[in-house]
Amino acid sequence: MDRVHPKARGGRRRPPGWVPRVVLLIESSRSSGRSLLRGIANYAHHHGPWAFYWEPRGLEKAWPRIQSLEADGFILRDVKQLENVLSRGLPTVVVGHSKQEIPEIVNVITDSETIGKMAAEHLLSRGFHEFAFCGFDGIPWSELRGESFRRRLVEAGHDAHFYQTTPESAGWQTELNKMARWLKSLPKPVGLMAANDDRGEQVIEACKVAGIRVPDEVAVIGVDNDELVCELSDPPMSSIALNFERAGYESAGVLDLLMRGKVVKGKKILVAATHIVTRRSSDILAVADQHVAAALQFIRDHAREMIGVPDVAKSAGISRRSLEKRFQETLRRSVLSEIRRIRVNQICRMLVETNRPISEIAIALGYTGPEHIARYFRREMGTTPLAYRRKFGQK
Repeated sequence: MDRVHPKARGGRRRPPGWVPRVVLLIESSRSSGRSLLRGIANYAHHHGPWAFYWEPRGLEKAWPRIQSLEADGFILRDVKQLENVLSRGLPTVVVGHSKQEIPEIVNVITDSETIGKMAAEHLLSRGFHEFAFCGFDGIPWSELRGESFRRRLVEAGHDAHFYQTTPESAGWQTELNKMARWLKSLPKPVGLMAANDDRGEQVIEACKVAGIRVPDEVAVIGVDNDELVCELSDPPMSSIALNFERAGYESAGVLDLLMRGKVVKGKKILVAATHIVTRRSSDILAVADQHVAAALQFIRDHAREMIGVPDVAKSAGISRRSLEKRFQETLRRSVLSEIRRIRVNQICRMLVETNRPISEIAIALGYTGPEHIARYFRREMGTTPLAYRRKFGQK
């Protein structure tokens, strides 16, 4: 059972018009933090009002002042003073704890299992046969992503080279040189997953030091889709988008229940991985077979059109039968499955990143109407476009 503010259980009557006072200890220097804050604000806008105390600079400096606040609840990142917060017995939601999930407290965690699998499938779809993972040692979310990444690769008949160090275990210059040596030792070309965007940006910088070309020799995909980090990277970095805004909304909803004296058992809020934003760092086809490479490029170039296997075979300049055989030998899947995979990824991205009606998305992608796209999407994803948008779209 989660910790509940004892006064919220009935020790203090809530007067009419009670406005909860919520302390937010979430940094805004990263897009994930800003998205969480947007989700929390959105919940308060619809279900409030709430009064916020927001401290983006860190709990250590703010703790003396926070101790004197008549707070009703906390939503915070994991911090050194976390035990001091929990000792107050107030309703608390902890976001992204760097160690283990805290028992009896609502934890917001990322869906590391899906994240690792998505990264592996992205690099597999690019035709790579060599893979690597760069993460952090002793950090559960990083290790879980690496394990999931490896599991999916093993299912496909591959394995991965791992590089994991303890954060801040050495100066960045030492770490940079060590990482560069590791990257040089990898077989090329290699598809590499970084545990997050910051790690991915470090990998790309280490590739420059090592004289390694990205994405020709090392294709890189990160996690978080922090647009500032990804776009400032050279080349711009592909990344897995996570729906922190919805997680913020759900965190506020659970905190609301706790502040009102409700019991929430075993609550875990999952930050969902929604789609992959492909940028130049992994925008490459590591396929030696020129016919297969041409077919893959044609499928990507015509992702918004209703193409079929005969169209792809014609673009590749060989018979359909021959192309199917080459696809199985090179990628271990059929041409049709690749068309469907790219089409579904396109639909998912439009559902999550835009507010366009499903009928408009259907027309833009060549479907005759919303019923047509709904049948196609349900067959491939096991759910409807509307249900997918409600689950993964912005709240």
